[in-house]
Amino acid sequence: MERWLKRDQWIVALAAGAVTLLAAAYTVFGVGMQMSALEMTRMARPVGEPMPMGPGRGWTAGYALLVFLMWWVMMVAMMIPSAAPTLLLYTALKRTGPDAARAAWLCGVFLFGYLACWAVFSALATGLQWLLSASPLMNAPMMSLHGKGMAGAVLLLAGLYQFSPLKQACLRHCRAPAQFLARHHRPGAGGALGLGLRHGVYCLGCCWALMALLFVGGIMNLWWVAGLAVWVLVEKAAPHGVWLTLAGGAVLILWGGWLLLAG
Repeated sequence: MERWLKRDQWIVALAAGAVTLLAAAYTVFGVGMQMSALEMTRMARPVGEPMPMGPGRGWTAGYALLVFLMWWVMMVAMMIPSAAPTLLLYTALKRTGPDAARAAWLCGVFLFGYLACWAVFSALATGLQWLLSASPLMNAPMMSLHGKGMAGAVLLLAGLYQFSPLKQACLRHCRAPAQFLARHHRPGAGGALGLGLRHGVYCLGCCWALMALLFVGGIMNLWWVAGLAVWVLVEKAAPHGVWLTLAGGAVLILWGGWLLLAG
C-alpha cells in the first residue's frame, strides 16, 4: 500500500482517465436530452442544413440545468486529455516538495479550478443556445445552426481567431506546462485552486472558438466532438501542433467563406 500511495502520478492519471470515460459515456448517451448523441450523429446532415424537425422541447429552468450539465460534462471529456500533461507535471512537482503527503489531493484541487473555468464557459454556451433556440437561426432539436450563411460566419470567425495574438499567447502557455508551473506555482490548497483557475483561463483563451464550432456541426454530433477533442490535444501536445493551428485556421476561413458565398 505504501508503494502504491507513493505513485501519485498513477493515481492522478487513473482518476483523470476514469472521469474522462464517465464524462464521455454521459455525453454519448445524452442523459436527459430528447435524443442520445448516437441518434443525433446518425441524423446529422451537411453543415447549415440540419434535418427539419418540430419546434423541440420547451425551455424551463430544469431543462436549462440539463443542457448546462451536458455542456460541462462534454467539456470535461474533451479537455481533460489535453490538460493531463500539466496535471501530471504538477503532481510530480508536489511530490518532491513539502506538500508531498497530499500531492494527489492538491492535484484534485487544481483540476477543480480548471474545470470551474469550463463550467463558466458551459453556462455561457447554455445561455447562447437558449437564445438561439428561440430564433430561426438554430434547429433546436438537432442543436445546430440553421442556414449556410450563419454556419459560414462562425467558421470564418473561428478561423480568423486561430491567427490572433490572443490565441497564440494562450497556446504558448498551454504548450509549455513546465514554464507555466514555474512562473505561477503557489503553495497550499489556495495556490492549487488559483493555479487551476489560471490554467483554465489560458485554456479557454486557446480553445473557446473551436468549442463554438459545435454549434456549426451539432452540439451532440459525436464526429465533431471527437474531432475537436483530438484537434485541441494535437495543438497543445504535438511537437509541431502550432502548425495545425495555422493550417486549421486557413481551412476554416476558406470553408466559412465558401458557405457564406453559397448561402
